[in-house]
Amino acid sequence: MTEERTGPARCEACGCELAAEDCIEDEGKVFCEDCYIEGHHKIQACNPWAVRSKKIFREEAGLEGTEGLTDLQKAIYEFIVSQGGVKREEIAQKFGISAREAENQFALLRHCELVKGQKRADGVYLVPFDS
Repeated sequence: MTEERTGPARCEACGCELAAEDCIEDEGKVFCEDCYIEGHHKIQACNPWAVRSKKIFREEAGLEGTEGLTDLQKAIYEFIVSQGGVKREEIAQKFGISAREAENQFALLRHCELVKGQKRADGVYLVPFDS
């Protein structure tokens, strides 16, 4: 049986203070809603069905290139193109997003066949899809 939380707590991930009713407990740890969702929402980059679905959707909508992307996705794509390839951690740092969010944004751009991963001597880089 789980004990009901009665007082305030802190989120294990971001450290924000939470009222008892705003706490989400997972594996004995307490999280705020945003951190809980981010920790459990990972988009798979290598997903053939997602690529096919996105391709069909974009074709039917008449979208090409960066049309239909969010401002963040467009900015990430332009950054990758301008640099000739970047590491995931560079994206997170440049755009002030978490590593998980950078990974999710890469996955969405990969589904659009705009970027892909490329192994180089010092790690994996995200590069334009046609490279």
